Amino acid sequence: MTARIERVVTEGVVDVDGVEHKVENNTWILGDDEDVIVIDAARDAEKILEKVGEREVLAIICTHGLPDHVGAAIEVAARDEAVVALHPKDRPLWRLTWPDTWPDIDMEDEGLFEVGGVQLEVMSTPGISQGGVSLYCEALDAVFTGKTLQADGPGRIGGEYPALADQLTAIGGRLFTLPHSTRVLPAHGEETTIGDLEPQFDAWLSGSLTRGAEAPEEEGPLTDGTRAAGIRLNLRDEQL
Repeated sequence: MTARIERVVTEGVVDVDGVEHKVENNTWILGDDEDVIVIDAARDAEKILEKVGEREVLAIICTHGLPDHVGAAIEVAARDEAVVALHPKDRPLWRLTWPDTWPDIDMEDEGLFEVGGVQLEVMSTPGISQGGVSLYCEALDAVFTGKTLQADGPGRIGGEYPALADQLTAIGGRLFTLPHSTRVLPAHGEETTIGDLEPQFDAWLSGSLTRGAEAPEEEGPLTDGTRAAGIRLNLRDEQL
C-alpha cells in the first residue's frame, strides 16, 4: 500500500467588528488504506473523520497551537485513542482552546513520525509562534508548513508578523534548503512549491513584506482566522 496525502478544508464564521467573515483552514491527512496521521485538526471533527473513514488515526500532529487549528484535535484523537503531538513552547496557545488537557507528545526538532511506510521529520520553524514546526516527508516530496509559509509568502497573525526575523530565518535556513520540487502544504490556502517561493526570499529580506502593510484587504475568505479571534501573542512569554 502506498502512502498518500489528502486535504480537508474546514471553515467557520467569525465576527470582526460586527462583520462576519468566513475562515478556511486546511487539515492534511497522511497515510495509506489502514493508518493515517492527521495534521492540524481544525474546527470540524465530523468532516475530518468522514475523510479518514475506517482507517485508524495514529496521531494528531499540530504544527502550532493556535485555536482555529487545534479545535478538532481532541475529538478526532478520541475516536481511535490517538496521541496528540505539539511542540512544548506552544502549550500556552493550546490551553486557550483546551484549558483542561495537555498534548500527549512534546515534539522536538528532528523528531520522527512514521505512517504508511513513510516518515515525517519535525523541523522547528518558529516565528508565528515559539513552538511552530513544519513536517517534512522526503518520500512524498512534501512539507507541511502550518502558518510559517503559505502560497502568498510567510504567514501572518492578525495581518502582522509577530517575529518576522525568526520566521525568515526558519524559512531561509530550513524550508528553502529543501529540493525545489517539494510541495508546500500550508495551514491556509492552496499549495505551492519551494521552487516557486524561493526566488521571492531576497525581496522579503529587503522589507517587501512590511511595505504597504496598511493596504486594505481584499474581500473573500480570510487566510488568517487568528485576527478574527482577537488573539495577540507575545512570543517571549514564559511557557506554562
